[in-house]
Order: sequence, then structure tokens, then C-alpha cells
Amino acid sequence: MKPAMETAAEENSEQSQERKGCFECCIKCLGGVPYASLVATILCFSGVALFCGCGHVALAGTVAILEQHFSTNTSDHALLSEVIQLMQYVIYGIASFFFLYGIILLAEGFYTTSAVKELHGEFKTTACGRCISGMFVFLTYVLGVAWLGVFGFSAVPVFMFYNIWSTCEVIKSPQTNGTAGVEQICVDIRQYGIIPWNAFPGRMCGSALENICNTSEFYMSYHLFIVACAGAGATVIALLIYMMATTYNYAVLKFKSREDCCTKF
Repeated sequence: MKPAMETAAEENSEQSQERKGCFECCIKCLGGVPYASLVATILCFSGVALFCGCGHVALAGTVAILEQHFSTNTSDHALLSEVIQLMQYVIYGIASFFFLYGIILLAEGFYTTSAVKELHGEFKTTACGRCISGMFVFLTYVLGVAWLGVFGFSAVPVFMFYNIWSTCEVIKSPQTNGTAGVEQICVDIRQYGIIPWNAFPGRMCGSALENICNTSEFYMSYHLFIVACAGAGATVIALLIYMMATTYNYAVLKFKSREDCCTKF
């Protein structure tokens, strides 16, 4: 009877150690997750998707509004159409690049986090590895500054559409609705520099302008430009998080690679 009890106790002890080993393994794996890089990657993917998807459709809607209302002569906005088409191709390239770059930064985050927290014992880095980490830090800083410019540029069409929308709201207001002065309230799209000054008609006034604001193209393009601008802002925040995470990891790796450091890599 006693050997049976001892056997059962040994089996329970082995099962307990096995469960403890699995728990410690899970905690160790979770400790190696670069949470900052993971959050930045999700935010970056979401922001770039919003910017590229909404921006592409909003640009197409803007061309349709110009062709139908503000520039009936095709030659007047031919250059603008080519520029918008080029920007749509650039959007495809931006989406593809940031999809790959986000995955690479996330993988680099796993690598540096494991090295910083010493999750794999005698984990060593080489000069080449530190050089690659430094390159990602520099490239992320450059992309962050570039996306600040993209964020500012994406606010320009939002400002333009907001001015048109606010003018339509003035036309619809009870103070001006139905009066003779309503036809004197105009929007000249040529002042924004997107079409030449000789474009015809170039501006819309009164009820004609109100009809433009009531079209689905205007409503959709206006709100899509807002979402695209928000996506660009989210991408800037994601790149800032990437900057902080990569800079910290690189600095710690650089410090631990020194010969006088107490921890060998």
C-alpha cells in the first residue's frame, strides 16, 4: 500500500513540475513580446490603410467634381488629372512599402527585446546586427519627418472642402435663404491653384453651389479626406512609438556590447 501511495505522490509532483514549467515558459515567451512595437505595428497598418484607401477614392471623387462643375474643358485640368493619377500610383507603393516595413520592424523588435531582456542566456549580438538596428532607427526617424509632411499635406483638401461646405451652410441659413444676395455668395476653386485661372467656369455661386454640396461625390470625398488625414496622423503616432522603441533597444544593445559592461553579449 505504501509504494502505491509513494508512486501517486511522485506522479503528482511530476505533473506539478510540468505545469510549473509550462507556466514559466509562457511567462518567458510573453516577456519577449515587444508590446510597444506590436501596438505601433497595428496602429501603422490601420493608419496607412485608412490614408491609402480613403485617399485613393477621395481623389477620384475630387476629379469627378471638378470635371462636372468647375472645369468643363478637359485641357484646363489635364495636368491636375495626371498628377492625381500619379498620386494614386504612389499610394499603392506606400501601402506595399509600409506593409513590409512594419513586419520587418516588428521582427526587429522581437530580436532586440529578446536580447535586451536576455531571454536566451548567452545571446550575443554582432557589430553587423547593431549596425542594422541603428539603420532602422535612422530610417524610422526619416520616415517620421516625411509623414509629418504627408499629414500636413493631407489637411489641405480637408481645408478646401471645409470652406466649400461652410459656404453652402451660409447659403442654406435662414438669414440668406430666399434672398437676392444668395447668388452673390460664391466659391472660386481657382484660388486654390489646382486649376488655372482661365478655366471655365472656375467658380460656382448660390443655388448651383448648394446643389454641388448636396451631391454624393462631394459628401463622400469630404468625409474620406477627413478619414485619410486621421489615418496619416495615426501613422505619425505609430512612427513616433517606433522611434522610441528602436532607439531604446539600440541604446541598451550598444551599452551591453561594451567590454567593460558586466553582462556579456
